[in-house]
Amino acid sequence: MNIQQLTIALAASAACFCAQAANSINLANYQVTGTYALSTLAGTGNGVSGLEASAVTYARDRGTLFYVGDEGTGVVEISLTGQTLGSMAFNWANTGSSNHDTEGLTYLGNGVLVVSEERLYDAYRFNYTAGGTANLAASGVSISNATVGNNGLEGISYDPSNGGFVTVKQAGPQDVRAGTLTFANNTGGVATTSTLFNPTLMGLSTLSDVQTLSPVDTLAGTAAANNLLILSLGSRKLIEVNRLGQTLSTFDLSNILPNNGIEGVTVDEHGTIYLVAEQLQDGSGPANPMSQLIVLSASPVPEPESWAIALTGLGFLGLLARRKRKAVITPTS
Repeated sequence: MNIQQLTIALAASAACFCAQAANSINLANYQVTGTYALSTLAGTGNGVSGLEASAVTYARDRGTLFYVGDEGTGVVEISLTGQTLGSMAFNWANTGSSNHDTEGLTYLGNGVLVVSEERLYDAYRFNYTAGGTANLAASGVSISNATVGNNGLEGISYDPSNGGFVTVKQAGPQDVRAGTLTFANNTGGVATTSTLFNPTLMGLSTLSDVQTLSPVDTLAGTAAANNLLILSLGSRKLIEVNRLGQTLSTFDLSNILPNNGIEGVTVDEHGTIYLVAEQLQDGSGPANPMSQLIVLSASPVPEPESWAIALTGLGFLGLLARRKRKAVITPTS
């Protein structure tokens, strides 16, 4: 391949890359780069259990993660490699919850979090204070009054691009909703949400969590920033979909920590994906289980500016080669 052919090939590759980046985060480029056991917090005296991690969220202004367990005792702050940094207990009084089934968690910024209760289909906003207690009923909203049992609200994600939220319902039937949530005392807030698309288009047996992609800096201004990550425990898949429900990319989780149920997903501004998994409750795992943090990172890809520099360099080499050929004097007899 000569320089001209190489330049054309690189130009085509660059165009393909830029088009793909504009439409998808492309989960095919991701791989597991770390797994970390999460402390059970046993014996800390703070009333918060680290068992059964069911939801996780990234706090950009703190550079940390928060997660909850579906036993609903509180929220735990951890480093990006799973070290416990602090925790806060939940006070469920006046919420009407008897199961305290916390399956969704999202971060709004400035220490403000929203946690959801699966069976009530409610969400609660609170300010995180390490070592404190969050009075959940003080700021809440009922997203739905449907009787959902243990197939209800499994995930919630804040969308900083519009100030709204996206939620997923596990099954019976599945649902993906988006809209605004206004929080008020005694869970008296107002939810203005609607179904985004028919969730059967995704072909997933259950819906376990959702994460908006608008926080990823490199996706800003592209169609991909409007996409969603949808996690399925039942299908052991993480998929990327657009807001029409079309699957754009997939990551297979079937061989990752097979004794753990992966139930929570979040993403940071660099596009790194974090998952949390609880020990499967079917007796297949070891005794004294610990929840796990799983990190997925994308393979490095050249930035558009790098492509431009490479193409400019090749073009310059091609120009030099042409000038050199013209300078060659053909000998005459």
